[in-house]
Amino acid sequence: MNGRLDVHVAAYQGKNIYDFDNEIALTWYPKRIAHAVKDPRAVLDLGLGHGFATEIFSDGSGRHVVLEGSPAVIQNFKLRFPDNKSEVIETYFEEFDTDERFDLIVMGFVLEHVDDPLLILNRFRTFLAPAGKLFVAVPNAEVMNRRLGHLAGMLPDMEALSENDRVLGHKRYFTVDTLTTLVSDAGYTIEKLEGIYLKPFATSQILSLNLDTKIIQALCEMGIEYPELSCGILAQLAPVDAARP
Repeated sequence: MNGRLDVHVAAYQGKNIYDFDNEIALTWYPKRIAHAVKDPRAVLDLGLGHGFATEIFSDGSGRHVVLEGSPAVIQNFKLRFPDNKSEVIETYFEEFDTDERFDLIVMGFVLEHVDDPLLILNRFRTFLAPAGKLFVAVPNAEVMNRRLGHLAGMLPDMEALSENDRVLGHKRYFTVDTLTTLVSDAGYTIEKLEGIYLKPFATSQILSLNLDTKIIQALCEMGIEYPELSCGILAQLAPVDAARP
């Protein structure tokens, strides 16, 4: 591979103000998935990113396979989590192929990075085992703090990408409506939809409040019922032909 994605590795090295938000969201959603799907025998996970989700999924009893297209991100992950037991495969999502079928496929904050989210959702449906589940987590353009900024006249376009988004390699935001349309077009039904971390203010403002960890935990728990206001959206999907009537 040519390492064209390596340019984004700096965003995953723990030196960014938004690491505060990232750690909250990226340690919360894997636990929610583990709560919904008990002891899957084989898990396919797209992307290493900051490594928090991979570290959590690796503690399961089943096989955990992670796909990552950046050699630099893989190296960064191995330096930060040297004892992790997950199997990491260097490949682009668009090129990955296997005869193996997985009980659980996770696209945790991946679809905002790829050129064609519909293609990825369509492609990976073929890797699901019968009755398998696919989970998608995406950033929400209409999170509460962005809504506040918009209403205050500080953020003209809630879906506009920031400089930090570009550093991370983001190509888009989602909303509950756009995500629902996307997964429907890809042939899935949404079995469950919930929010990831109800974020009321900008990151710098939250940090200045020095909130107790119990408050952060409560904001995550509150967000479950309010995906349209939360920092991220978590959707549990099943192929339409496999969904319950």
